[in-house]
Amino acid sequence: QVQLVESGGRLVQDGGSLRLSCTASITVSWYIMGWFRQAPGKERELVAAISENGVNTAYSDSVKGRFTISKDNANNAVYLQMNGLKPEDTAVYYCAADRWVPWLDRDYDASQFQHWGQGTLVTVSE
Repeated sequence: QVQLVESGGRLVQDGGSLRLSCTASITVSWYIMGWFRQAPGKERELVAAISENGVNTAYSDSVKGRFTISKDNANNAVYLQMNGLKPEDTAVYYCAADRWVPWLDRDYDASQFQHWGQGTLVTVSE
């Protein structure tokens, strides 16, 4: 059974930074990994994705230049470093994994990922 466990979400002020972690029960070097987020009343959207070997990364326009996704294949973990946080970044952030989806850069939607964590809440106050 695949388990993805996110951590690191909390309340932070506008302009602050957070690092989200996702620990996995899978060999992440075999999987494309992604961070998605879902704000109240909105659809789940891709924030960032990283290829199996960690060479390729992709970001949504809304976070590009502020967020960085990385992968630790030795420890089966994925991270999302979030800098310059804004109130509009407030959402539940989910870690996702899929072994068979091809690399599509940032053109992923949630339906393409098979495995999901339970989410971690990030709240950015003004």
